[in-house]
This record gives sequence, structure tokens and C-alpha cells, in this order.
Amino acid sequence: MSVRSVLAVAAAVVAGGVVFAEPAAAHASVQPVAVSVYILSAGRLGAIAATLLALTGVVIGGLALARSTGRIGTGPGQRGAVVALLAGLTGTALGALVAATASGGLGTGNGLGGAFVALLLGLTGTALGGLALTRSRRAD
Repeated sequence: MSVRSVLAVAAAVVAGGVVFAEPAAAHASVQPVAVSVYILSAGRLGAIAATLLALTGVVIGGLALARSTGRIGTGPGQRGAVVALLAGLTGTALGALVAATASGGLGTGNGLGGAFVALLLGLTGTALGGLALTRSRRAD
């Protein structure tokens, strides 16, 4: 690599650093302050509630799916499938609401990480509930 190329790359890096550092420095005072680890903010509480509801949907959906295949119990598991479907959808909706209203990024204490977990668990619970409902209707 020639000396000219090295100097051109070095100049581009310095210029880019100045250009991109200026907006970050200008908005440093506007950034939200991180919440303490021991404080339960409204976002954290919402994310916890959404995650627990979505996890309930996953557990009930798994049990309903096992029941629909005849592994446990004797009934078709249709009621459990509907409950899992509703719990998964509600957990997904609450997780999306918390994620949409969270100010700041991950680690700021606004429940964004928990909201993402609730979204994933809610989608899983919805899928398990839907699959169990489909299988229980086939069994009828």
C-alpha cells in the first residue's frame, strides 16, 4: 500500500470521526438517564407482566399440544389451546406496547429487553396454541 493511500485513509477516518462525533456530542445532554438496577420502573413492570403472561402461554400451549397428541390426559386439549393462544397474543401485544413506548435503548431500565423476550415468548405461545388447536380439531 502506498504512502498516499495510507494518508488518504487516515484523513478520511479523522474527518469521519469529527463529522460523526459532533451530532453525538450535541445530543449527549438529551439522552435519557439510566434507571438504577433496584428500581422497578413502569417499563420494567410492564415487561415483566408481558413476559409472565407470554411464558404462561408457552407452558399451557406445550401441555395442550402434548394432550392433543395423546401423550398426557385423555381429552383433546382444546380449552388449553385456546387459553395458550390468547395468552400468547396478549403477551405479544403487551411486549410490543412496552417496546414501542420505551425511551432509550437496552440497559436504560425502561424494559426494552424484557419486551423483546415477551415478544419471542408470546409468538412461541401463540404458535404452540394454534398448533394444539389445529391438532385437537383434527382429533374430533
